[in-house]
Amino acid sequence: MRQLKDVLLYAGDKVLNVIYGFETTQNTRNSDRATLHVPDIVCMQQFCSRCEDAEYGDCVRSGKRKQSFWDHPVGDMLSYLREQRLWANKVFAIAHNVKSFHLHSS
Repeated sequence: MRQLKDVLLYAGDKVLNVIYGFETTQNTRNSDRATLHVPDIVCMQQFCSRCEDAEYGDCVRSGKRKQSFWDHPVGDMLSYLREQRLWANKVFAIAHNVKSFHLHSS
């Protein structure tokens, strides 16, 4: 995933914005001082320019505002984000409470 650059959007850009966060277990030891983070669930909220100020409800254009994936959280979220959306030409995904795990999960 590419990091954000400090650039302005073009007037024609139609963006799906996504904020996501992983919940993990840490039951597997990597070493005496480290454990393996295994994602159990990813929760995300999405919005577009039409619904970004709405407090409640789903969006007619961008769909269900809140999503959760737990069977295969990372793969299912990435598959969902890669789905074609005729109204959007960009997806911005931002990790909530980002730390090294959120930036490098696979």
